[in-house]
Amino acid sequence: ANINRSLLALGNCITLLSEKNEKGKGAHIPYRDSKLTRLLKDSLGGNCRTVMIANLSPAVTGFEDTHNTLKYANRAKNIKTNASRNVLNASNHMEKYTKIITNLKNENEHLKRLLQN
Repeated sequence: ANINRSLLALGNCITLLSEKNEKGKGAHIPYRDSKLTRLLKDSLGGNCRTVMIANLSPAVTGFEDTHNTLKYANRAKNIKTNASRNVLNASNHMEKYTKIITNLKNENEHLKRLLQN
């Protein structure tokens, strides 16, 4: 029962995101409706590149499921995100980490001397 609720909430989010891209208006996206949509929030509408794979069946008995999957995939296809690189100044991080490493080496030497005495 919970998985069906989560998939319904995911479908609602995908529908709203695809409508937002088509109409250009900013509607509220209910990411908090399920754990699944909370986990996928950044992948669906954030700064990510996301791939969704639709699994289809050629069997006649699975026609309804296949049709619903194709409608779902078409809505997901309409979601557009603007992924940009998160580039930070690496030299600041390098200085910070070299200080941490130096402090840890000094602490290690100090503890070795204490063990020897």
